[in-house]
Amino acid sequence: MAEPDRGEHVPGAPVLSAPVPERLLAAATRLFAERGFERTSVQDLVGAAGVTKGAMYHYFSSKDDLLFAIYQRVLAKQMDRLAAYADSGAPLEERLHGAAADVVRTTVEHLDDALIFFRSLHMLSADRQAMVRKERRAYHERFRAMVEEGRSSGRLRSDIPADIVVNQFFGAVHHLGMWFRADGELSGDDVGRYYADLLLAALRPQQPGGGGAVPDAGR
Repeated sequence: MAEPDRGEHVPGAPVLSAPVPERLLAAATRLFAERGFERTSVQDLVGAAGVTKGAMYHYFSSKDDLLFAIYQRVLAKQMDRLAAYADSGAPLEERLHGAAADVVRTTVEHLDDALIFFRSLHMLSADRQAMVRKERRAYHERFRAMVEEGRSSGRLRSDIPADIVVNQFFGAVHHLGMWFRADGELSGDDVGRYYADLLLAALRPQQPGGGGAVPDAGR
């Protein structure tokens, strides 16, 4: 049996120095976001990555494997970043504000990943869809745990269910791909800070006689 093609350069394709799996994942992310999963062929992928089909099939058995790998990469990255905020030991408001701003900022930085995540999940096999949803739930539960911590300690409002908070916040995050533009007036940092400010403002315990200043948790 011939040795697998581990990444020989395709004539006419750009010379790229990154490892073959990274090149394929980068190409898949861009093309799946631009064209959609169904309209991207294997030939499109290997051409954009600058490798042969043999190289792709050495690492990924199908387009589905690449799509699943993109989901795994996104979820692992987001969970690691959320854990860093949740476990930091900072005051609850600061941790929650930081985590909320960060997920917005990183979503904006990787909008292609976000677009793929919500457009193409149904293209995965049923068992892989279940795996992705399980990991996504774990992420939301980690965020929810900070909200519950604030509710039980009296640092956040207790009259709004934590599930409503999480669903409302991440619903807004998931729609970033529909309106955010890199060349717009607001940066990802700006939007992240505003989203986090609004979240903390909505959850701040009501003071007798009315509101009060929003905690300056993230500045």
